[in-house]
Amino acid sequence: MKKLMLVGMAAVMATCWLAADTKDEVKSAAKKLADADCYSWKSTTEMGAGGRGGGPTEGKVLKDGTTCLAMVRGDATVEAVLKSGKAAIKTADGWKTAAEAAQDDGGGQRNPARMAARMVQNFKAPAAQVADLVDKVKELKKDGDVYAGELTEEGAKAQLMFGGRGGNAPEVSGAQGGVKVWVKDGMVCKVELKVKGKVSRQSGDVEIDRTTTTEIKDVGTTKVEVPEDAKKKLS
Repeated sequence: MKKLMLVGMAAVMATCWLAADTKDEVKSAAKKLADADCYSWKSTTEMGAGGRGGGPTEGKVLKDGTTCLAMVRGDATVEAVLKSGKAAIKTADGWKTAAEAAQDDGGGQRNPARMAARMVQNFKAPAAQVADLVDKVKELKKDGDVYAGELTEEGAKAQLMFGGRGGNAPEVSGAQGGVKVWVKDGMVCKVELKVKGKVSRQSGDVEIDRTTTTEIKDVGTTKVEVPEDAKKKLS
C-alpha cells in the first residue's frame, strides 16, 4: 500500500513539474519576443453563433515599449501610439491624449476614438499578453511546437471583462476559454485565445463566443515611425 502511495505521489509531482516546465518554456519564448529590437503583429477576431467580430488590429512595437496600433472598427481605422503608460489617439480633429479622446462626444458612444481610448487603457503587446495568459491557465500541454491549455474561470472572466473594474465592471457568468501558443526558434510566433460566457450590463445580457488569433511577423526588421503630433501628446 505504501509503495502504491509513493508511486502515486511521484506521478503527481512529475505532472506538476512538467506543467511548470511547459509554462516556463512559453514564458521564456515570450521574453525572447519582448527582448527583440522590434516586431509586428496582426490580430483578427471571430465571433461564434452568428456574432459579428471586430475588425483586425495591426501593431508594431519597439524594445523600448513604443507601440503603434491601427484598429479597424466598422468603416473607420483608428490609429494610436503608446509609450511609458501614455497613449495618443488620432481623431477627426487630430491627435489627442487618451483622456482627451475619452471625453470626445463626436459620434456618441460609438465614437471610434472614445472606444479606442477605453481599449488602450488595458492594452498589452503580444509578448506581454502571452506571459500574462500563461499564469491564467490551469495546465499547459505541449504538442510539438504548440502549447495549449484551458483558462481558469477567473482568467476567462478577465478576458471577457476587457479589464473592467469596480463600478464599471460587467457581471460575467459561465466564463470559460482556452489558449494556444505557437513557438518557433524559441520565440512566440502565434497566439490563439478563445473565450465564451455571458456578460451582463445595464443595457442587457450578451452571450459572447470570441476567438482572437494573433500572428507575429517581421521580428527585428519592423520599422516604426511616430508622427510628430503624436509625440507631443506622449511627452
